[in-house]
Amino acid sequence: MNTIGHLINGEMVSGDPRQQDLVNPSTNEVTGKVSLAEKATVEEAIAAADAAYKNWRDTPPIKRARIMFRLKDLLEQNADKICELITREHGKVLNDAMGELQRGIENVEYACGVPELLKGEHSKNVGPAIDSWSEFQPLGVCAGITPFNFPAMVPLWMWPMAVACGNTFILKPSERDPSSALFIAELGLQAGLPAGVLNVVNGDKEAVDTLLSDKRIQAVSFVGSTPIAEYVYSTGTANGKRVQAFGGAKNHAIVMPDADLDNAVNALMGAAYGSCGERCMAISVAVAVGDATADALVEKLKARIVELKIGDGRDNNNDMGPVVTRAQLEKIEGYIARGIEEGAELAVDGRGLTVPGFENGNYLGASLFDNVREGMSIHTDEIFGPVLCVMRVDTMQEGMDIIDAHEYGNGTCIFTRDGEAARYFSDNIQVGMVGINVPLPVPVAYHSFGGWKRSLFGDLHAYGPDSVRFYSKRKTVTQRWPAGGVREGAQFNFPSNG
Repeated sequence: MNTIGHLINGEMVSGDPRQQDLVNPSTNEVTGKVSLAEKATVEEAIAAADAAYKNWRDTPPIKRARIMFRLKDLLEQNADKICELITREHGKVLNDAMGELQRGIENVEYACGVPELLKGEHSKNVGPAIDSWSEFQPLGVCAGITPFNFPAMVPLWMWPMAVACGNTFILKPSERDPSSALFIAELGLQAGLPAGVLNVVNGDKEAVDTLLSDKRIQAVSFVGSTPIAEYVYSTGTANGKRVQAFGGAKNHAIVMPDADLDNAVNALMGAAYGSCGERCMAISVAVAVGDATADALVEKLKARIVELKIGDGRDNNNDMGPVVTRAQLEKIEGYIARGIEEGAELAVDGRGLTVPGFENGNYLGASLFDNVREGMSIHTDEIFGPVLCVMRVDTMQEGMDIIDAHEYGNGTCIFTRDGEAARYFSDNIQVGMVGINVPLPVPVAYHSFGGWKRSLFGDLHAYGPDSVRFYSKRKTVTQRWPAGGVREGAQFNFPSNG
């Protein structure tokens, strides 16, 4: 059986005593094994990255950018293979995997412009014969810890910009579906990355803790659940690292009485149930303003849910594949049972689904709750599954108050034809990413991604302009060449240009 190892200093490495099964979610069949790196293996990767740093740091940005251009071409040439790896280990439908990969490629495209992005500022004659300029220099060895739900895209949020800025990098992908991230890293080497610049270690908490504690690591980027994000942030910063840690979400959509309800329902179907709801930007709560709006919304959603096609992700005719693991399936079903116990009305029950030919798969239909109230666990917790909750309010402000009171502030949206309402919502809602008639307001690659409140620990967002700042440090130089070699006396007052 195939065992997936690590990519260290340009070579595939394996041999760790601990291994974990790789499981196809559509069948629950074991398809291979992945090595779980011990501390010594991670330290070997850190040493390789540290040794490669000086030469890579001194490589001109234009040469680093050319490697990104070649990587983009290789990603496009190998897109079908990458998507097959994603679907085999994660379960999402191939079309969805292709969309994920394309968003990742867009971040590589942005990194291709790094010579321009790293340009500093220059001022001549800030004082008599004194010039001043700033420049952006790399940090050193950086690390990324990525989740299972976007095994190709999220790594591409991190390491292409990090290495384009002159850093070396260690990626720790999810041990549930590591193959696509490892294959893409190999494409990075094929594109021209020198050995040691990009390393991949597969593993669990032992690998994570090693990355967080080793003093050679200068910066860590993490995407995952909030409890782990908080742990990564507190541990990494306590060890002197620059850290950005993206946590959980509970994304609400307000549906106004004037909304185009058919368009809103179409949008909510994809946003709530696409990729089985295993997205940090999934809409899991629809807040309907007025009972008439809520009644119509629920009826239209119920009619659409029964039309969903659920099955093996390799069939692009399906709308949903399986959830990632049996444990995740049982967790979601537990939340559905709890929602009933807490008094919510289960309008559509997705439990008990069997897909012919895939009877052992982790399949779950779409579920819909109505009359959900604040304080219910299905509203407070991130379920990370195909469960949409409908809440009823009398006014838009009441809906906004519910959103603002929630501990998460990742994404939100409003469906309306009223420009005044949309502007008030976008100006005042306490959430980091806002959509207006756009259910998944994920910023494009040349903007930056990030939520507010307990959805993000750290000061800078992912990819886009913030990623350049995260993976570099500013140095400001002030120089003077006195004219004619004139020597001046000592000055004891603080220098001023006044």
